[in-house]
Amino acid sequence: MGKSHLENGEIVTGMHGEQAAIRRARAQGVLYVHSSPRALCPHVEWAAGRALGRPVRIEWRPQPMLRGALRGELFWEGDPGTGAALASALRGWEHLRFEVTEDAAHGADGGRWMHTPELGVFHAQTDTAGNMVVPEDRIRAAMETAGSDAFELHRELRLALGQAWDDELEPFRHAREGDPVTWLHAVG
Repeated sequence: MGKSHLENGEIVTGMHGEQAAIRRARAQGVLYVHSSPRALCPHVEWAAGRALGRPVRIEWRPQPMLRGALRGELFWEGDPGTGAALASALRGWEHLRFEVTEDAAHGADGGRWMHTPELGVFHAQTDTAGNMVVPEDRIRAAMETAGSDAFELHRELRLALGQAWDDELEPFRHAREGDPVTWLHAVG
């Protein structure tokens, strides 16, 4: 039986008696630009391309929720941590709403970054199913802050889950007329 482990961002594998083979761990995810002013779109592509180390082109479509704004998606692949690099490259731009996901794989945690002009950036670790993972220490801090006040605990947990960012981005996420739609059919 072979064993593998992560070492300096590389997967090291080997079989008994064989020379270990090293291959670079890869990450993948999606950049969702929920709204961007038209004039900012080329700069978004440039910043994303710089973070990815290659030129990118995003197919921009109108964002019906905000007059004059555009929206687009970019599926990406890169080294682990590329999601953070994308979020850092785009954060702080006025009028830009976006999300970046990095899938968990090969011993590396996934992540989700959400940005709105009003709230800034929120980051959460994600599991292999894409669910947010709230660290034990964050839950303990919420419990300590709330004491026996259930409403305060609810508020603290909503904060830990990035609920304010979800609430603000949700109207921008929904597909509108003319957007590509994938239909799933029930079988059986």
